[in-house]
Amino acid sequence: MRIIFFGSPGESADSLRALIASGHDIVAVYSQPDRTAGRGRTKTPTPVKVFAGEHDFPIFTPDSLRDNAVERDRMSAARPDVFVVVAYGRILPVDILQIPPMGVVNVHPSLLPKYRGPSPVVSAILDGQSVTGVTIMLLDRGMDTGPILAQSPPVQMTGRERGAALQAQLFKAGTAMLPAVLQGLEDGTVIPTPQDDTVATTTRLLKRSDGEIDWSQAAEHIDRMVRAYDPWPGAFTLLNGKGLKILEACPATSTPEGSSPGVLSASGTGIGVSTGNGSLSVTRLQLEGRQAASAAEFLRGHPGVVGTVLG
Repeated sequence: MRIIFFGSPGESADSLRALIASGHDIVAVYSQPDRTAGRGRTKTPTPVKVFAGEHDFPIFTPDSLRDNAVERDRMSAARPDVFVVVAYGRILPVDILQIPPMGVVNVHPSLLPKYRGPSPVVSAILDGQSVTGVTIMLLDRGMDTGPILAQSPPVQMTGRERGAALQAQLFKAGTAMLPAVLQGLEDGTVIPTPQDDTVATTTRLLKRSDGEIDWSQAAEHIDRMVRAYDPWPGAFTLLNGKGLKILEACPATSTPEGSSPGVLSASGTGIGVSTGNGSLSVTRLQLEGRQAASAAEFLRGHPGVVGTVLG
């Protein structure tokens, strides 16, 4: 099968590797443009671009595909049977969706129609869901509204998942499903099934400001923020005017009497922060300009912070 592949992060590279192992002909690869990273602001290629380069695949990184006649003609000239999209990070316009005769297959890390859109993993953690999963679907002109080709069994959530790890787990499951789904789509044994729009939910694109902690919220919600927003945008607050990232935390079993939201306290070698409902036990954190530290290390280096109001 002739495939044009679209993807950017490491999970996408794993899917591309699985397609190669299944004997498919990768005729082109599309990924996001190089991004600046690190203190030196060095241009860094995506993992998919690196992987494609190692295998001598034609690789393209346009800023946008909208109204892009050059890329549309290039894709048509490659005579693909199908497109495969795994965390590409760009919207494919309708004229490009119409190029491959078998359609555009997408791996989406939720059990559609729940959590359509760009932030399904983060949203599942924030909402305290007990199950999630992965869907392989055909893209159409809507936002993850196309027919379903296959879904994983429900993935049970423990309530301690972190965003990056859960996303990797779900894309790994999708990668394992992908070769059989493509085979079934080709031989007609996989039948596209329309989604039930009446039970659909939609997520939105994350902003950096989403990670700012409001200490008047419940400790349980803030704990979910810390886990869901890993690695970006992170959960953060202010300590004496400096940025403070909360890297690891969990709801505490007790709350100091009479504490206002945001008050930092010490308990043994740990750090507690009062919230609008309960207390958050912080075990790892990072002050602006400093290395990440355990709660005990942080208290030793900042003995005067007890009683400070965060935020």
